Amino acid sequence: MIRLSELKLPLDHAPEALPALIAQTLGIEPAGIAGHTVHKRSFDARKAELLAVYIVDVQLADAAQEAALLARHAKNPHVQPAPDMAYHAPVHAAEGTPRPVVVGFGPCGIFAALLLAQMGFRPIVLERGKAVRERTQDTWGLWRRKALDPESNVQFGEGGAGTFSDGKLYSQIKDPRHLGRKVLTEFVKAGAPEEILWEAHPHIGTFRLVKMVENMRAEIVALGGEIRFRHKVTDILVEGGHLRGLTVLDQAGSQPYEIRADHVVMALGHSARDAFAMLHGRGAPIEAKPFSIGFRVEHPQGLIDRARWGRHAGHPALGAAEYRIVHHAGNGRSVYSFCMCPGGTVVAATSEPQRVVTNGMSQYSRAERNANAGIVIGIEPADYPTDYRHLDLPPEALERAQGRPHPLAGIELQRRLESQAFVLGGGDYCAPGQLVGDFVAGRASTDFGEVQPSYRPGVRLGDLHGALPGYAIAAMREAFPAFGRKIPGFDRHDAVLTGVETRTSSPIRIARDADTLQCPGIAGLFPAGEGAGYAGGILSAGVDGIKAAEAVARSLAAQAEARRVPA
Repeated sequence: MIRLSELKLPLDHAPEALPALIAQTLGIEPAGIAGHTVHKRSFDARKAELLAVYIVDVQLADAAQEAALLARHAKNPHVQPAPDMAYHAPVHAAEGTPRPVVVGFGPCGIFAALLLAQMGFRPIVLERGKAVRERTQDTWGLWRRKALDPESNVQFGEGGAGTFSDGKLYSQIKDPRHLGRKVLTEFVKAGAPEEILWEAHPHIGTFRLVKMVENMRAEIVALGGEIRFRHKVTDILVEGGHLRGLTVLDQAGSQPYEIRADHVVMALGHSARDAFAMLHGRGAPIEAKPFSIGFRVEHPQGLIDRARWGRHAGHPALGAAEYRIVHHAGNGRSVYSFCMCPGGTVVAATSEPQRVVTNGMSQYSRAERNANAGIVIGIEPADYPTDYRHLDLPPEALERAQGRPHPLAGIELQRRLESQAFVLGGGDYCAPGQLVGDFVAGRASTDFGEVQPSYRPGVRLGDLHGALPGYAIAAMREAFPAFGRKIPGFDRHDAVLTGVETRTSSPIRIARDADTLQCPGIAGLFPAGEGAGYAGGILSAGVDGIKAAEAVARSLAAQAEARRVPA
């Protein structure tokens, strides 16, 4: 197979135009091509005439001619051998191998469990939340009735936070083994549209994700795995630097129990704050890491479509347009768009009582009236509070922490901002809001304009200047006029800001060995995914879940081999 890249055609090209361009690029007759597969399709909107850009894998009618053809085009960087993107499992389970445990059933945990099951290791999955359909009902309870279930919400439950999102399936991670392709292939097998395999910015949407998650769970169970919902890990058992088991609370029956396990994937997600504190208390090496805070902004989707696609806006092949923007403010801070959701809604995403958190979500159709995105500012551990009176730590730890950085300081900052947003929104899970024009001018908002907010339970207008630290407000006020110069209308007066966005990524990183992926000092503990600080989004979390599963499988296989071969 030969891979061709940068094949450009007009947006409305005829179906036969691509095969003809392939033959022309290779310098052979069309009859010399047995077939082609589109690996990636994107759109180039940098000029008035919008172009479709393809990467294709080509199969020759005479495979023996491939080497000669590649040699002829050796100086052309857009003609290369097609890589082998098939997944190859490193090991398979031996009979009698102890069952590994996966904690958390978001994207990382799902793929860790799925790969372990496919390799024959029959994993046990412990998920603190509920199955996805029950969880969906609980989530609607907050959105429609202002009733929060702290263990079943946007953050916790089958599918993880990615279930209630745009379902974006692209990432900027380095992926030399094409593990991302394995993630996409499994999603298609579970019911995702096949186009996610070739679209440059693939997405699925919440409703489709629900059924897909159920199908993936069914495969894990069919391969010998076990999923325990509403089973919350409350402690780890460590002996001599080795993990020996877990303490688990069966929340359905309020019964704690212990499970013996020496291979555990911790795929907690970025909001498992109680679990982070527990791991820190047990000596897991945790450090505070950077993340971002900000607001959600909403515009009419048509405004974004016209700015991005020009006269082609509304073309069925293009769908709802996306954007990615950044501004480097005069105070040294960077303001940028995050998790942009075309044709979507802003959702209530808190997991703790009396706190307000926003996030964005889209369905597969991306057909809602508004576009929304997080407009956030990057912050560093040096920005985190050094007063830890509200942290859930024993008195001696609090005494040691006073006045200097603490690994959980980012969590403390998140909680303070989210509690403040709860108060500013009226104390009933409504979110505080402000019009962009008023925000930039530094005055309170009293009435909505054309742009109506999508956040439920509701938005109460006012002044957001106290919702974030002063340096963040100053940088964002400077950023909106700059964004308006890049996307005309972005700084329109009646665009709506909703606060606060604090769960952009995990505020901590759990250390792990680069080769074994095990936690230093706690052998057998495999921190993974977004909560551990090693992913950011569905695709990268799935990839990290695969890596964790492989590391567990190799370790278990090595143990089995050591038992089989006498010393």
